[in-house]
Amino acid sequence: MIERTKWVRALRALPSGELLNLVMEISSSWTIQPKALSHAGLGMLQLEDGAFKEPFFLGEFPLASAWIEITTPEGITAQGAAQVMDDDVELVETLAICDAILSARLPNWERLAEILERGTKNIETKEQERKQMLAATQVDFSLLEDVGEEHANV
Repeated sequence: MIERTKWVRALRALPSGELLNLVMEISSSWTIQPKALSHAGLGMLQLEDGAFKEPFFLGEFPLASAWIEITTPEGITAQGAAQVMDDDVELVETLAICDAILSARLPNWERLAEILERGTKNIETKEQERKQMLAATQVDFSLLEDVGEEHANV
C-alpha cells in the first residue's frame, strides 16, 4: 500500500461518487463523530518579500478540512483527518473517513486499499500523458541559428 501522505491525492484521482458510495457502504453501521467541525473556506498564501523580508499575501485558495472519530459496533475507535484545496465539505469528510479506515485497518479496509491502488494508477497514467504532451510540444531553437544571412534582413 502507498504511503499515507499520498492517500488523499490517490483517492481524489477516483470518481468522487464511486468513493462516496464505497465509504457509505463500508461505514453504514459505524458511529462517526466530528472531532472538530468540518468547514470549507478560503486559505491565504503568505510569502516573504525577497528585498525587505516583509510578509505579503500572494492570493487566496479554496480550503476544506475535516477531523472525525469512528466507533465500530465492535467498539474499535479510530480517528481520521483530511485537508484539501477544495470547497466540498462532503468530499473532505469522506477523505477523513478513508484516512481513519486505512490507518486503523478497520473492517473492509482492503476494499478501500484496492481502489487506492487504482487511484495511484490513474495518477501515473495522467503523468505519462502529460510527459508525452510535453515531449510533443518541445521546440528545437537550434534550427533558428541555421537560417543564414539571406533571411536575416527580411
